[in-house]
Amino acid sequence: MTTQLEKRKSEANTQYLLVVSVLTFILPASCMIGEIMMHTDTTPSFALFGKWFIFSAVGLRLFLAGIKQATNPAFTAKEIFHIDSPDSLPIVRELGFANLCFGLIGIVSLFLPAWRVVSAFGSGIYYGIAGLQHLLKKPAGINELFALLTDILIFAVLFVYFLIMV
Repeated sequence: MTTQLEKRKSEANTQYLLVVSVLTFILPASCMIGEIMMHTDTTPSFALFGKWFIFSAVGLRLFLAGIKQATNPAFTAKEIFHIDSPDSLPIVRELGFANLCFGLIGIVSLFLPAWRVVSAFGSGIYYGIAGLQHLLKKPAGINELFALLTDILIFAVLFVYFLIMV
């Protein structure tokens, strides 16, 4: 007989998977293409992709995650970390505050280009450690596996961006 927690671990949260996919893959690529199409003198480059990647995969993703974690910490505790204890909620809420801060730096970097390297550095470390934590824990379900894969991918892109732009 499967428990409620085991059932939740195996189920995909399609809204979570969709939002993370859009913010990590679709929106940065679409914005880069849109900027190239709108400005004929703009050419494709990793720096241009990085601009939109940091804004979306870091800024918007972490800002929205921060709002969700600060206002509804039970979602992250239960759906991502598979923790049913209400004792975890203040910790998840504080994680939300950190995500809000990192997210705001990424969002502001769209308007202050010098902040992009700072965002890539700080958020890159954050995503790298988060991905490593997911890996060491061994993902308990599709949501956590997806978080692991996207965290490592974002870390890799931010690491390369940081190295190229410094």
